[in-house]
Amino acid sequence: MRRRLYFLLPDVKRAREMFKGLLLARIEERHIHFLAKEGASLADLPEATLLQKSDAIHGLGVGLIVGGATGAVAGVAVLLFPPTGLFTGLGVILVTSLIGAFMGVWVSGMIAADVPNTHLTRFMPEVERGKILAIVDIPKQRMDEVMELVHRHHPGAEAHGRDPTIPAFP
Repeated sequence: MRRRLYFLLPDVKRAREMFKGLLLARIEERHIHFLAKEGASLADLPEATLLQKSDAIHGLGVGLIVGGATGAVAGVAVLLFPPTGLFTGLGVILVTSLIGAFMGVWVSGMIAADVPNTHLTRFMPEVERGKILAIVDIPKQRMDEVMELVHRHHPGAEAHGRDPTIPAFP
């Protein structure tokens, strides 16, 4: 189980120093990401991914549920009011549910990819002023150790909370 920690850093130089310190603390590079304002260069620092910047994961889940439910309702309607000359069985509910779920995931995924991540909205005013947001995913048991390391070696880093859980795949 991993936790996501957020830190605001004053500039790219401090972000690079923190990145090197986290790597020395044996946190894998794939678990450290940075977010800067639009157009700002992060140089060689790993940038936050689309899944971290947008509400795509939440949107996919909502699309799956809403699309599947809508498909099931449509299947029940076809079962109760079958088209003339067409024999329908209970399989029509399964088929329309699957089609609805697929369509829901597809449409909501496209929409949610353009919606900013709601977890990051509280940081965006500072990021727009030029600060760098560090997003660090760490095992739950290393949280105190990493917080201590950041506070001791990177006094310019401001800890700004954590997410209780993160998706397993981003």
